[in-house]
Amino acid sequence: MGEPGRNGGFIAGASRLIREDIEAVKDRDPAARGTLEIILSYPGLHAVWMHRLAHYLLGSGVPLIPRFISMFARLVTGIEIHEGATIGEGFFIDHGMGVVIGETAEIGVNVTLYQGVTLGGTGKEKGKRHPTIKDNVVIAAGASVLGPITVGRNAKVGAGAVVIADVPDNCTVVGVPGRVTVCAGERISAIDLHHEELPDPVLDMFQAVERRLDRIEQALGARREQQPPKD
Repeated sequence: MGEPGRNGGFIAGASRLIREDIEAVKDRDPAARGTLEIILSYPGLHAVWMHRLAHYLLGSGVPLIPRFISMFARLVTGIEIHEGATIGEGFFIDHGMGVVIGETAEIGVNVTLYQGVTLGGTGKEKGKRHPTIKDNVVIAAGASVLGPITVGRNAKVGAGAVVIADVPDNCTVVGVPGRVTVCAGERISAIDLHHEELPDPVLDMFQAVERRLDRIEQALGARREQQPPKD
Protein backbone atom coordinates (compact mmCIF):
# COMPACT_ATOMS: atom_id res chain seq x y z
CA MET A 1 0.00 0.00 0.00
CA GLY A 2 2.98 2.23 0.50
CA GLU A 3 3.81 2.42 -3.19
CA PRO A 4 0.41 3.72 -4.35
CA GLY A 5 0.58 6.31 -1.61
CA ARG A 6 3.92 7.56 -2.85
CA ASN A 7 2.67 7.61 -6.42
CA GLY A 8 -0.41 9.50 -5.35
CA GLY A 9 1.72 12.04 -3.51
CA PHE A 10 3.93 12.53 -6.54
CA ILE A 11 0.94 13.04 -8.85
CA ALA A 12 -0.64 15.54 -6.47
CA GLY A 13 2.63 17.45 -6.13
CA ALA A 14 3.21 17.46 -9.88
CA SER A 15 -0.34 18.72 -10.51
CA ARG A 16 0.19 21.58 -8.06
CA LEU A 17 3.48 22.57 -9.69
CA ILE A 18 1.90 22.51 -13.15
CA ARG A 19 -0.92 24.80 -11.99
CA GLU A 20 1.53 27.20 -10.36
CA ASP A 21 3.75 27.28 -13.46
CA ILE A 22 0.73 28.15 -15.62
CA GLU A 23 -0.35 30.86 -13.18
CA ALA A 24 3.16 32.31 -13.28
CA VAL A 25 2.86 32.76 -17.04
CA LYS A 26 -0.56 34.39 -16.70
CA ASP A 27 0.67 36.77 -14.02
CA ARG A 28 3.89 37.86 -15.76
CA ASP A 29 3.22 37.75 -19.49
CA PRO A 30 0.61 40.24 -20.76
CA ALA A 31 0.56 38.37 -24.10
CA ALA A 32 -0.81 35.20 -22.48
CA ARG A 33 -4.40 34.79 -23.67
CA GLY A 34 -5.56 31.52 -22.17
CA THR A 35 -4.58 28.33 -20.43
CA LEU A 36 -4.69 26.16 -23.55
CA GLU A 37 -2.48 28.56 -25.50
CA ILE A 38 0.00 28.67 -22.63
CA ILE A 39 0.17 24.88 -22.38
CA LEU A 40 0.65 24.40 -26.12
CA SER A 41 2.85 27.31 -27.19
CA TYR A 42 5.22 28.39 -24.41
CA PRO A 43 8.67 26.79 -24.86
CA GLY A 44 9.84 28.15 -21.51
CA LEU A 45 7.04 26.26 -19.82
CA HIS A 46 7.79 23.08 -21.78
CA ALA A 47 11.46 23.30 -20.79
CA VAL A 48 10.56 23.69 -17.12
CA TRP A 49 8.16 20.74 -17.18
CA MET A 50 10.68 18.49 -18.89
CA HIS A 51 13.26 19.57 -16.35
CA ARG A 52 10.95 18.74 -13.47
CA LEU A 53 10.51 15.22 -14.86
CA ALA A 54 14.25 14.78 -15.47
CA HIS A 55 15.09 16.08 -11.99
CA TYR A 56 12.60 13.68 -10.39
CA LEU A 57 14.04 10.72 -12.29
CA LEU A 58 17.58 11.76 -11.35
CA GLY A 59 16.61 11.92 -7.70
CA SER A 60 15.04 8.47 -8.02
CA GLY A 61 18.34 7.03 -9.22
CA VAL A 62 17.31 6.47 -12.84
CA PRO A 63 20.46 6.48 -15.02
CA LEU A 64 20.95 8.20 -18.38
CA ILE A 65 17.28 8.97 -19.11
CA PRO A 66 17.31 12.31 -17.19
CA ARG A 67 20.22 13.48 -19.34
CA PHE A 68 18.42 12.46 -22.51
CA ILE A 69 15.33 14.41 -21.40
CA SER A 70 17.49 17.47 -20.72
CA MET A 71 19.10 17.28 -24.14
CA PHE A 72 15.74 16.73 -25.86
CA ALA A 73 14.37 19.81 -24.09
CA ARG A 74 17.35 21.80 -25.31
CA LEU A 75 16.77 20.60 -28.87
CA VAL A 76 13.08 21.51 -29.03
CA THR A 77 13.04 24.68 -26.88
CA GLY A 78 16.51 26.23 -27.14
CA ILE A 79 16.69 26.21 -23.33
CA GLU A 80 19.28 24.10 -21.53
CA ILE A 81 18.52 23.19 -17.90
CA HIS A 82 20.78 20.60 -16.34
CA GLU A 83 18.74 17.85 -14.74
CA GLY A 84 20.61 18.40 -11.46
CA ALA A 85 19.46 22.00 -11.05
CA THR A 86 16.90 22.70 -8.31
CA ILE A 87 13.98 24.91 -9.35
CA GLY A 88 11.22 26.22 -7.11
CA GLU A 89 7.56 26.94 -7.70
CA GLY A 90 6.26 29.65 -10.03
CA PHE A 91 9.39 29.70 -12.20
CA PHE A 92 8.93 31.59 -15.49
CA ILE A 93 11.24 31.78 -18.51
CA ASP A 94 10.02 34.49 -20.89
CA HIS A 95 10.92 33.91 -24.59
CA GLY A 96 13.72 31.71 -23.30
CA MET A 97 15.97 31.05 -26.30
CA GLY A 98 19.57 30.65 -25.17
CA VAL A 99 18.87 30.27 -21.44
CA VAL A 100 21.43 28.01 -19.72
CA ILE A 101 21.08 26.76 -16.13
CA GLY A 102 23.93 24.74 -14.65
CA GLU A 103 23.92 21.55 -12.64
CA THR A 104 24.26 22.96 -9.11
CA ALA A 105 22.10 26.04 -9.66
CA GLU A 106 19.36 26.58 -7.09
CA ILE A 107 16.35 28.71 -7.97
CA GLY A 108 13.77 29.85 -5.45
CA VAL A 109 10.08 30.68 -5.71
CA ASN A 110 8.59 33.06 -8.30
CA VAL A 111 11.82 33.70 -10.21
CA THR A 112 11.72 35.19 -13.73
CA LEU A 113 14.40 34.80 -16.40
CA TYR A 114 14.45 36.39 -19.84
CA GLN A 115 16.14 35.16 -23.02
CA GLY A 116 19.86 34.57 -23.08
CA VAL A 117 20.33 34.34 -19.31
CA THR A 118 23.16 32.12 -18.08
CA LEU A 119 23.37 30.69 -14.57
CA GLY A 120 26.81 29.21 -15.00
CA GLY A 121 30.07 28.24 -13.40
CA THR A 122 33.49 29.88 -13.60
CA GLY A 123 35.80 26.88 -14.02
CA LYS A 124 36.25 23.17 -13.49
CA GLU A 125 35.88 23.18 -9.70
CA LYS A 126 33.87 20.42 -8.07
CA GLY A 127 30.88 20.70 -5.76
CA LYS A 128 28.68 23.79 -5.66
CA ARG A 129 29.77 25.88 -8.65
CA HIS A 130 26.61 27.57 -9.90
CA PRO A 131 24.50 30.42 -8.48
CA THR A 132 21.76 30.34 -5.88
CA ILE A 133 18.83 32.56 -6.91
CA LYS A 134 16.50 33.45 -4.05
CA ASP A 135 12.75 34.16 -4.23
CA ASN A 136 11.14 36.83 -6.46
CA VAL A 137 14.29 37.61 -8.46
CA VAL A 138 14.09 39.03 -12.01
CA ILE A 139 17.07 38.51 -14.33
CA ALA A 140 16.87 40.46 -17.58
CA ALA A 141 17.88 39.43 -21.10
CA GLY A 142 21.47 38.42 -21.75
CA ALA A 143 22.62 38.57 -18.14
CA SER A 144 25.18 36.10 -16.80
CA VAL A 145 25.31 35.09 -13.15
CA LEU A 146 28.47 33.08 -12.62
CA GLY A 147 29.92 30.99 -9.84
CA PRO A 148 28.64 29.79 -6.44
CA ILE A 149 27.23 33.18 -5.51
CA THR A 150 23.84 34.18 -4.12
CA VAL A 151 21.37 36.64 -5.61
CA GLY A 152 19.18 37.77 -2.73
CA ARG A 153 15.40 37.93 -2.49
CA ASN A 154 13.57 40.51 -4.61
CA ALA A 155 16.78 41.46 -6.45
CA LYS A 156 16.90 42.57 -10.08
CA VAL A 157 19.72 41.94 -12.54
CA GLY A 158 19.93 44.26 -15.54
CA ALA A 159 20.17 43.21 -19.17
CA GLY A 160 23.66 42.16 -20.20
CA ALA A 161 25.06 42.31 -16.66
CA VAL A 162 27.81 39.91 -15.60
CA VAL A 163 27.37 39.12 -11.92
CA ILE A 164 30.30 37.46 -10.13
CA ALA A 165 29.64 38.52 -6.52
CA ASP A 166 26.75 38.15 -4.09
CA VAL A 167 23.78 40.49 -4.51
CA PRO A 168 21.99 41.52 -1.28
CA ASP A 169 18.23 41.29 -0.83
CA ASN A 170 16.11 44.01 -2.48
CA CYS A 171 19.01 45.31 -4.59
CA THR A 172 19.55 46.08 -8.27
CA VAL A 173 22.76 45.14 -10.07
CA VAL A 174 23.83 46.29 -13.54
CA GLY A 175 26.95 46.48 -15.67
CA VAL A 176 30.06 44.46 -16.48
CA PRO A 177 31.17 43.41 -13.97
CA GLY A 178 27.90 43.73 -12.10
CA ARG A 179 27.66 46.60 -9.62
CA VAL A 180 24.96 47.09 -7.02
CA THR A 181 23.32 50.45 -7.71
CA VAL A 182 20.10 50.50 -5.70
CA CYS A 183 19.07 48.82 -2.46
CA ALA A 184 15.52 49.46 -1.30
CA GLY A 185 16.10 48.18 2.21
CA GLU A 186 12.59 46.80 2.40
CA ARG A 187 10.74 43.84 1.02
CA ILE A 188 8.94 44.23 -2.29
CA SER A 189 5.37 43.00 -2.01
CA ALA A 190 5.04 41.97 -5.67
CA ILE A 191 7.37 40.91 -8.47
CA ASP A 192 8.63 44.02 -10.28
CA LEU A 193 9.20 43.16 -13.95
CA HIS A 194 10.26 46.66 -15.09
CA HIS A 195 13.86 45.69 -15.79
CA GLU A 196 14.02 48.24 -18.63
CA GLU A 197 14.08 51.06 -16.05
CA LEU A 198 17.21 49.97 -14.16
CA PRO A 199 19.85 52.64 -13.48
CA ASP A 200 23.02 52.79 -15.58
CA PRO A 201 25.98 53.77 -13.37
CA VAL A 202 28.34 54.26 -16.33
CA LEU A 203 25.92 56.65 -18.05
CA ASP A 204 25.37 58.47 -14.74
CA MET A 205 29.14 58.93 -14.36
CA PHE A 206 29.55 60.38 -17.86
CA GLN A 207 26.60 62.71 -17.33
CA ALA A 208 28.13 63.92 -14.06
CA VAL A 209 31.46 64.60 -15.83
CA GLU A 210 29.64 66.43 -18.61
CA ARG A 211 27.79 68.64 -16.12
CA ARG A 212 31.06 69.44 -14.34
CA LEU A 213 32.76 70.39 -17.61
CA ASP A 214 29.83 72.66 -18.49
CA ARG A 215 30.17 74.46 -15.16
CA ILE A 216 33.93 74.89 -15.67
CA GLU A 217 33.43 76.27 -19.18
CA GLN A 218 30.79 78.70 -17.94
CA ALA A 219 33.08 79.89 -15.14
CA LEU A 220 35.99 80.39 -17.56
CA GLY A 221 33.73 82.26 -19.98
CA ALA A 222 32.48 84.57 -17.23
CA ARG A 223 36.06 85.27 -16.09
CA ARG A 224 37.14 86.16 -19.63
CA GLU A 225 34.25 88.59 -19.92
CA GLN A 226 35.29 90.31 -16.69
CA GLN A 227 38.89 90.86 -17.78
CA PRO A 228 39.66 94.31 -19.25
CA PRO A 229 40.38 94.36 -22.98
CA LYS A 230 44.03 94.37 -23.96
CA ASP A 231 45.46 97.45 -25.68
